[in-house]
Amino acid sequence: MESLQSRTHSNRFLRALGEEGLTIFSTAQARWIAENIDIPTGYVANLLMIMERDGWITRLRRGFYARSGATNGGVQVHPFSIATKLVMPSAISHWSALHHHGLTEQIPRVITAFTFKKVVTPSMRSNDNNSHEGRHAWIIDQIRYEFVTVKEKYYFGIEDVWVDEYSRIPVTDKERTVLETFISTRMFGGISEALGIIDDHLNSININKLVDYAGRYGMISVAKRIGWALEHAGVESSLIEPLRKIPATGFHALDPTLPHKGHCDNRWMIQNNLASKESN
Repeated sequence: MESLQSRTHSNRFLRALGEEGLTIFSTAQARWIAENIDIPTGYVANLLMIMERDGWITRLRRGFYARSGATNGGVQVHPFSIATKLVMPSAISHWSALHHHGLTEQIPRVITAFTFKKVVTPSMRSNDNNSHEGRHAWIIDQIRYEFVTVKEKYYFGIEDVWVDEYSRIPVTDKERTVLETFISTRMFGGISEALGIIDDHLNSININKLVDYAGRYGMISVAKRIGWALEHAGVESSLIEPLRKIPATGFHALDPTLPHKGHCDNRWMIQNNLASKESN
Protein backbone atom coordinates (compact mmCIF):
# COMPACT_ATOMS: atom_id res chain seq x y z
CA MET A 1 0.00 0.00 0.00
CA GLU A 2 2.80 2.39 0.99
CA SER A 3 4.72 1.53 -2.20
CA LEU A 4 1.64 2.21 -4.35
CA GLN A 5 1.06 5.51 -2.57
CA SER A 6 4.73 6.49 -3.08
CA ARG A 7 4.53 5.74 -6.80
CA THR A 8 1.31 7.73 -7.06
CA HIS A 9 2.82 10.70 -5.25
CA SER A 10 6.01 10.43 -7.34
CA ASN A 11 4.12 10.43 -10.63
CA ARG A 12 1.99 13.38 -9.59
CA PHE A 13 5.06 15.24 -8.38
CA LEU A 14 6.96 14.64 -11.66
CA ARG A 15 3.97 15.79 -13.71
CA ALA A 16 3.79 18.97 -11.63
CA LEU A 17 7.52 19.58 -12.15
CA GLY A 18 6.97 19.25 -15.91
CA GLU A 19 4.04 21.66 -15.86
CA GLU A 20 6.23 24.20 -14.04
CA GLY A 21 9.09 23.65 -16.52
CA LEU A 22 11.46 22.65 -13.74
CA THR A 23 14.32 20.29 -14.57
CA ILE A 24 16.20 21.33 -11.44
CA PHE A 25 14.41 22.28 -8.25
CA SER A 26 15.07 23.16 -4.63
CA THR A 27 13.58 21.60 -1.52
CA ALA A 28 11.57 24.79 -1.02
CA GLN A 29 10.13 24.46 -4.53
CA ALA A 30 9.36 20.80 -3.83
CA ARG A 31 7.34 21.78 -0.76
CA TRP A 32 5.48 24.45 -2.74
CA ILE A 33 4.60 21.97 -5.49
CA ALA A 34 3.55 19.33 -2.97
CA GLU A 35 1.22 21.78 -1.26
CA ASN A 36 -0.39 22.65 -4.62
CA ILE A 37 -1.09 19.01 -5.50
CA ASP A 38 -2.29 17.99 -2.03
CA ILE A 39 0.77 16.00 -0.97
CA PRO A 40 1.42 16.60 2.75
CA THR A 41 4.42 18.93 3.07
CA GLY A 42 5.63 16.87 6.02
CA TYR A 43 6.02 13.93 3.60
CA VAL A 44 8.22 15.80 1.09
CA ALA A 45 11.58 14.85 2.61
CA ASN A 46 10.62 11.17 2.59
CA LEU A 47 9.20 11.42 -0.94
CA LEU A 48 12.41 12.98 -2.27
CA MET A 49 14.46 10.24 -0.59
CA ILE A 50 12.29 7.55 -2.19
CA MET A 51 12.39 9.20 -5.63
CA GLU A 52 16.18 9.48 -5.43
CA ARG A 53 16.46 5.83 -4.39
CA ASP A 54 14.25 4.77 -7.29
CA GLY A 55 16.26 6.81 -9.79
CA TRP A 56 13.54 9.33 -10.57
CA ILE A 57 15.60 12.30 -9.39
CA THR A 58 19.27 12.97 -8.66
CA ARG A 59 20.48 14.87 -5.61
CA LEU A 60 22.94 17.53 -6.76
CA ARG A 61 23.80 19.01 -3.40
CA ARG A 62 22.02 19.79 -0.18
CA GLY A 63 18.63 21.26 -1.05
CA PHE A 64 18.84 20.82 -4.85
CA TYR A 65 17.69 18.00 -7.12
CA ALA A 66 17.49 17.28 -10.85
CA ARG A 67 14.95 15.15 -12.67
CA SER A 68 16.36 11.97 -14.13
CA GLY A 69 16.49 11.90 -17.94
CA ALA A 70 15.07 8.38 -17.94
CA THR A 71 11.90 9.44 -16.18
CA ASN A 72 11.04 12.93 -17.32
CA GLY A 73 9.73 12.30 -20.81
CA GLY A 74 13.09 12.16 -22.56
CA VAL A 75 14.09 15.66 -21.44
CA GLN A 76 17.79 15.69 -20.61
CA VAL A 77 18.88 18.16 -17.94
CA HIS A 78 21.55 20.35 -19.51
CA PRO A 79 24.95 19.98 -17.78
CA PHE A 80 25.37 23.78 -17.73
CA SER A 81 22.19 24.02 -15.69
CA ILE A 82 23.50 21.47 -13.21
CA ALA A 83 26.87 23.24 -12.92
CA THR A 84 25.40 26.61 -12.05
CA LYS A 85 23.19 25.09 -9.36
CA LEU A 86 26.03 23.20 -7.69
CA VAL A 87 27.65 26.52 -6.73
CA MET A 88 25.65 29.74 -6.66
CA PRO A 89 26.42 32.20 -8.05
CA SER A 90 28.62 30.78 -10.78
CA ALA A 91 28.97 31.11 -14.56
CA ILE A 92 30.07 28.68 -17.25
CA SER A 93 33.62 29.62 -18.21
CA HIS A 94 37.01 28.52 -19.56
CA TRP A 95 36.93 25.52 -21.97
CA SER A 96 33.16 25.09 -21.61
CA ALA A 97 32.52 28.71 -22.57
CA LEU A 98 35.06 28.53 -25.42
CA HIS A 99 33.17 25.59 -26.91
CA HIS A 100 29.80 27.25 -26.32
CA HIS A 101 30.92 30.34 -28.28
CA GLY A 102 32.41 28.25 -31.08
CA LEU A 103 35.94 29.45 -30.32
CA THR A 104 37.37 25.94 -30.17
CA GLU A 105 36.65 22.67 -31.89
CA GLN A 106 37.84 20.71 -28.88
CA ILE A 107 34.96 19.13 -26.94
CA PRO A 108 35.66 19.63 -23.24
CA ARG A 109 35.65 16.51 -21.10
CA VAL A 110 34.87 18.59 -18.03
CA ILE A 111 32.19 21.21 -17.39
CA THR A 112 33.96 24.29 -16.02
CA ALA A 113 32.51 27.31 -14.26
CA PHE A 114 33.93 30.12 -12.19
CA THR A 115 32.65 31.63 -8.97
CA PHE A 116 33.74 33.95 -6.18
CA LYS A 117 32.15 31.69 -3.58
CA LYS A 118 34.06 29.15 -1.54
CA VAL A 119 33.72 25.76 -3.21
CA VAL A 120 33.45 22.62 -1.09
CA THR A 121 32.96 19.43 -3.09
CA PRO A 122 31.82 16.07 -1.70
CA SER A 123 35.35 14.74 -2.28
CA MET A 124 36.74 17.47 -0.01
CA ARG A 125 34.34 16.54 2.76
CA SER A 126 35.10 12.82 2.51
CA ASN A 127 38.84 13.19 1.84
CA ASP A 128 38.24 11.19 -1.32
CA ASN A 129 40.99 12.07 -3.78
CA ASN A 130 39.05 12.35 -7.02
CA SER A 131 41.06 15.39 -8.02
CA HIS A 132 42.28 15.88 -11.58
CA GLU A 133 45.50 17.87 -11.85
CA GLY A 134 44.93 18.98 -8.27
CA ARG A 135 41.31 20.11 -8.81
CA HIS A 136 38.43 18.60 -6.89
CA ALA A 137 35.06 18.26 -8.55
CA TRP A 138 31.53 16.95 -8.48
CA ILE A 139 30.93 13.85 -10.59
CA ILE A 140 27.27 13.44 -11.52
CA ASP A 141 26.07 10.84 -14.03
CA GLN A 142 29.71 10.36 -15.09
CA ILE A 143 30.13 14.07 -15.93
CA ARG A 144 32.84 15.98 -14.10
CA TYR A 145 32.08 19.51 -12.86
CA GLU A 146 35.00 21.72 -11.86
CA PHE A 147 34.98 25.25 -10.44
CA VAL A 148 37.60 27.97 -10.61
CA THR A 149 37.48 30.47 -7.76
CA VAL A 150 38.11 34.12 -8.66
CA LYS A 151 38.01 37.34 -6.69
CA GLU A 152 34.58 38.94 -6.74
CA LYS A 153 35.91 41.97 -8.65
CA TYR A 154 36.85 39.61 -11.52
CA TYR A 155 33.35 38.14 -11.70
CA PHE A 156 32.16 40.19 -14.68
CA GLY A 157 31.48 39.82 -18.40
CA ILE A 158 28.60 37.38 -17.90
CA GLU A 159 25.47 36.97 -19.99
CA ASP A 160 22.38 34.81 -19.52
CA VAL A 161 21.98 32.32 -22.36
CA TRP A 162 19.14 29.93 -23.17
CA VAL A 163 20.79 26.51 -23.52
CA ASP A 164 17.48 24.70 -23.98
CA GLU A 165 13.78 25.46 -23.64
CA TYR A 166 13.95 25.14 -19.86
CA SER A 167 17.24 26.69 -18.84
CA ARG A 168 18.68 30.19 -19.03
CA ILE A 169 22.24 29.94 -17.79
CA PRO A 170 24.97 32.49 -16.89
CA VAL A 171 27.94 32.09 -19.26
CA THR A 172 31.00 34.30 -19.67
CA ASP A 173 30.45 36.32 -22.83
CA LYS A 174 32.75 35.91 -25.81
CA GLU A 175 35.15 38.70 -24.86
CA ARG A 176 35.38 37.65 -21.19
CA THR A 177 36.05 34.11 -22.36
CA VAL A 178 38.85 35.30 -24.66
CA LEU A 179 40.26 37.37 -21.80
CA GLU A 180 40.37 34.23 -19.66
CA THR A 181 42.60 32.46 -22.18
CA PHE A 182 45.21 35.18 -21.56
CA ILE A 183 44.70 35.02 -17.77
CA SER A 184 44.63 31.26 -17.19
CA THR A 185 47.29 30.30 -19.71
CA ARG A 186 48.28 27.16 -17.81
CA MET A 187 44.73 25.81 -17.93
CA PHE A 188 44.80 26.24 -21.71
CA GLY A 189 48.21 24.65 -22.20
CA GLY A 190 50.05 27.91 -22.86
CA ILE A 191 49.44 31.09 -24.84
CA SER A 192 49.03 29.35 -28.21
CA GLU A 193 45.29 28.74 -27.66
CA ALA A 194 44.70 32.43 -26.99
CA LEU A 195 46.74 33.54 -30.01
CA GLY A 196 44.97 31.04 -32.24
CA ILE A 197 41.57 32.36 -31.16
CA ILE A 198 42.63 35.94 -31.95
CA ASP A 199 43.87 34.87 -35.40
CA ASP A 200 40.89 32.68 -36.29
CA HIS A 201 37.98 34.61 -34.75
CA LEU A 202 39.06 38.25 -34.77
CA ASN A 203 36.10 39.35 -36.90
CA SER A 204 33.60 38.00 -34.37
CA ILE A 205 35.24 39.61 -31.33
CA ASN A 206 34.18 43.03 -30.06
CA ILE A 207 37.65 44.63 -29.82
CA ASN A 208 36.47 47.62 -27.79
CA LYS A 209 34.86 45.36 -25.23
CA LEU A 210 37.92 43.08 -25.01
CA VAL A 211 40.22 46.08 -24.52
CA ASP A 212 37.86 47.45 -21.86
CA TYR A 213 37.81 44.10 -20.08
CA ALA A 214 41.60 43.84 -20.16
CA GLY A 215 41.90 47.28 -18.58
CA ARG A 216 39.21 46.49 -16.03
CA TYR A 217 40.94 43.27 -14.99
CA GLY A 218 43.92 45.36 -13.98
CA MET A 219 46.80 42.92 -14.55
CA ILE A 220 49.57 44.59 -16.57
CA SER A 221 50.96 41.35 -18.04
CA VAL A 222 47.52 40.29 -19.33
CA ALA A 223 46.80 43.70 -20.85
CA LYS A 224 50.17 43.79 -22.62
CA ARG A 225 49.80 40.25 -24.01
CA ILE A 226 46.35 41.06 -25.39
CA GLY A 227 47.53 44.33 -26.90
CA TRP A 228 50.53 42.62 -28.50
CA ALA A 229 48.34 39.83 -29.89
CA LEU A 230 45.73 42.23 -31.29
CA GLU A 231 48.37 44.40 -32.96
CA HIS A 232 50.04 41.38 -34.56
CA ALA A 233 46.61 40.29 -35.81
CA GLY A 234 46.24 43.62 -37.62
CA VAL A 235 43.95 45.54 -35.27
CA GLU A 236 44.03 49.31 -35.73
CA SER A 237 46.47 50.97 -33.31
CA SER A 238 43.94 53.51 -32.02
CA LEU A 239 41.69 50.72 -30.70
CA ILE A 240 44.42 49.15 -28.57
CA GLU A 241 46.24 52.33 -27.54
CA PRO A 242 44.70 52.25 -24.02
CA LEU A 243 46.51 48.96 -23.40
CA ARG A 244 49.81 50.22 -24.82
CA LYS A 245 49.70 53.27 -22.54
CA ILE A 246 49.47 51.16 -19.38
CA PRO A 247 52.85 51.71 -17.69
CA ALA A 248 55.08 48.65 -17.29
CA THR A 249 58.37 48.65 -15.39
CA GLY A 250 59.72 45.47 -16.97
CA PHE A 251 59.20 42.96 -19.75
CA HIS A 252 56.46 40.34 -19.48
CA ALA A 253 56.83 36.92 -21.08
CA LEU A 254 54.32 36.36 -23.87
CA ASP A 255 53.84 32.80 -22.60
CA PRO A 256 54.29 32.62 -18.81
CA THR A 257 54.53 28.82 -18.99
CA LEU A 258 57.82 28.99 -20.94
CA PRO A 259 61.35 30.16 -20.05
CA HIS A 260 61.78 33.92 -20.09
CA LYS A 261 64.08 34.26 -23.06
CA GLY A 262 63.59 35.67 -26.53
CA HIS A 263 63.12 38.96 -28.39
CA CYS A 264 61.92 41.91 -26.31
CA ASP A 265 59.32 44.22 -27.84
CA ASN A 266 59.82 47.70 -26.33
CA ARG A 267 56.50 48.94 -27.70
CA TRP A 268 54.50 46.44 -25.66
CA MET A 269 57.09 45.46 -23.04
CA ILE A 270 56.56 41.88 -24.12
CA GLN A 271 59.25 39.21 -24.40
CA ASN A 272 58.32 36.87 -27.25
CA ASN A 273 59.48 33.57 -25.80
CA LEU A 274 57.53 31.35 -28.19
CA ALA A 275 60.66 30.99 -30.34
CA SER A 276 62.38 29.27 -27.42
CA LYS A 277 59.63 26.64 -27.44
CA GLU A 278 60.09 26.01 -31.16
CA SER A 279 63.85 25.59 -30.75
CA ASN A 280 63.51 22.94 -28.02
